[in-house]
Amino acid sequence: MEYKFLSKINSPEDIKALSLSELEILSDEIRFKLIDTVSKNGGHLASNLGAVELTIALHKVFDSPYDQIVFDVGHQCYTHKLLTGRYKKFDTLRTKDGISGFCRPGESEHDIFYSGHSGTSVSAGLGLAEAKILNNDNRYVISVIGDGSFTGGMVYEALNNGGRGKARQIIVLNDNKMSISENVGSFAKYLAVIRTKPSYMSFKANTEKVLSKIPMGTGIARELYNLKTDIKNKLYSQSTFFEDLGYRYVGPIDGHDLEQLCSGLKAAKKVDGPVLLHVITTKGKGYEHAEKSPSVFHGISKFDIDTGEPISSGGSFSDKFGEYLCEHAEKDSTICAITAAMKTGTGLEEFSSKHPERFFDVGIAEEHAITFAGGLAKNGMKPIYAVYSTFLQRCYDQIVHDISLQKLKMILAIDRAGFVGEDGETHHGIFDVAFLSTIPDLKIYSPCCYRSLCADINNALYADEYSVAIRYPRGKPHENVSKLRYGCIEMSEYGNEDSNISVVTYGRLTTQAIIAVDELAQEGINVHLISLNQIKPLPAVVLEKLLTKNKIYFFEEGQKNGSVGEMVAFELLVKGYKGEFSLTAIENKFVEQATVEQLLNIYNLDSSSMIKKIRGEF
Repeated sequence: MEYKFLSKINSPEDIKALSLSELEILSDEIRFKLIDTVSKNGGHLASNLGAVELTIALHKVFDSPYDQIVFDVGHQCYTHKLLTGRYKKFDTLRTKDGISGFCRPGESEHDIFYSGHSGTSVSAGLGLAEAKILNNDNRYVISVIGDGSFTGGMVYEALNNGGRGKARQIIVLNDNKMSISENVGSFAKYLAVIRTKPSYMSFKANTEKVLSKIPMGTGIARELYNLKTDIKNKLYSQSTFFEDLGYRYVGPIDGHDLEQLCSGLKAAKKVDGPVLLHVITTKGKGYEHAEKSPSVFHGISKFDIDTGEPISSGGSFSDKFGEYLCEHAEKDSTICAITAAMKTGTGLEEFSSKHPERFFDVGIAEEHAITFAGGLAKNGMKPIYAVYSTFLQRCYDQIVHDISLQKLKMILAIDRAGFVGEDGETHHGIFDVAFLSTIPDLKIYSPCCYRSLCADINNALYADEYSVAIRYPRGKPHENVSKLRYGCIEMSEYGNEDSNISVVTYGRLTTQAIIAVDELAQEGINVHLISLNQIKPLPAVVLEKLLTKNKIYFFEEGQKNGSVGEMVAFELLVKGYKGEFSLTAIENKFVEQATVEQLLNIYNLDSSSMIKKIRGEF
């Protein structure tokens, strides 16, 4: 496709001279570019398609980066990237050394805050706005946040704080009735009421049109504003929640009408204080398949544009987890499943259909999910909370205080453990082992195959006394894991058990280690592989076996500080181990975006790196 306008956009300044009709053409060009790029690279499509006109209007009305735009989560920032000088690099989206699929300050001065997790933009924006006051800077801060994020508590903490001040923060509520899955809860119903009040919106629009043509003093204007507020409250039966908190509420307006959007944003600029602009959009706008199935196209791998079908093989740890959980739930009525707006991603679709009364989608409220699970457990249920590793980071205090301290039994099903690939720094699951290992009485499993996953779920439900975490990677296991010898629940083995050289690892790296052991055997180097299934507490049988080895090579897809490898090294030292111990893990840094295969090679965790390490080549 020839991009008449998009190819000429090098900064937000380039769109300010465009007419509304030209901006509408630009919108179409952007949508085509988004669909084309995401179909090849994967990424977040539905959320970006829904925010095209909104983002154009923001850059038309405001002066980024002096006016600072903060995107919540950032999974809707692709149009923002195209309008801020990254059109020529956009084909590198989510690739190694390419542009990020989220906001990244090091990438552009227009990316104000790192993003990737939900519910942060209002807090960050309020801090930015208060700092502008202190710096005598009268520019604006705009926080763009979806209605799905309003299911998380941090947003309300920020609103409660910001509504009492004079900071020039404009909150743009992008209301598409969706988060990742369909929105749930009371706030979603509240917004639905606002959206269905045409009487108020018609009255408001007509009144403002008339008043705009009448010259008035400030006193009369104030009286008319108060009269408008009284009438509005009668129409609503109550004032809006946002105005009760101290925000001037504007909206709702059509989020795909550029004229309305620009007018609404200009009106918000005139308010001396905090404003909330309510914008109604359609997730997946402009691409039929995404409009029909916005959850599927929220975050999607490569797909066929014509059919909308993903170009990938099926089956994953997530799917198997959901399947095994359903099997147990058929026989055990105390099993409950919890998700934080991630039903599809965590494999709980089937469970939600078969056992709706025992399925709980708490919205984007990860912390609440933990304590809620504690309440279920206290009254005799077996709660299983399925969550991505990166989002579990928000739950540390609740696991410590509301679960472990209470000696309650719950199961954490930790999806996307380890490298996740192209989503980059904000999404890699490389911290959970380090922080979970500090929590008393919490057992951690890290299966490398479906067989171990099934055994871990069964053990967690019926054998383990206290809470359990089961962590597994994105995707499915390699078929070579069938070579493992299963001796006990704690570990599996492969290779020559009598060898004086041991490789120890767990989870996805087991596949890489099996390849390395096989190739080394062909060179005449015999190696014994121990694949840990239980990584906390450390199995005594593993330590006993390792004490007999001369050389131990531990490979771990996680942070070195607080790693399982460090714990093994310490326990061996305490027991008087005199051999050589080597630990290869991530050296206390955030991991960039790339494919999982590329990252394993970069961090010396793939089979070729293991072979070189054991040969002594580095």
